[in-house]
Amino acid sequence: MKDRYLEVTFRKGKAVAAYLYLPRPAGAKSARTRGMAPGVLVDFDGAGKAIGIEITAPDRVTADQVNVVLSQLGIEPVAPEELAPLQAA
Repeated sequence: MKDRYLEVTFRKGKAVAAYLYLPRPAGAKSARTRGMAPGVLVDFDGAGKAIGIEITAPDRVTADQVNVVLSQLGIEPVAPEELAPLQAA
């Protein structure tokens, strides 16, 4: 997968979790997970490359907070519009 994308899980019209898929080689699997900020977990593959960001508190996590984590990982920031579905419900 060459582009990142956001997947949001809703219950009763409310976002309860989200996952920001990061560019990764086909078949890449999570080998470890690390908490990087409150409500933000990062999955790493076996080589230590970040492959996804789990947002466990979508009603409290902001684009700025996600961008701090992305910056720490050396990844381009998200535009607020990319995370807009988290606020949609």
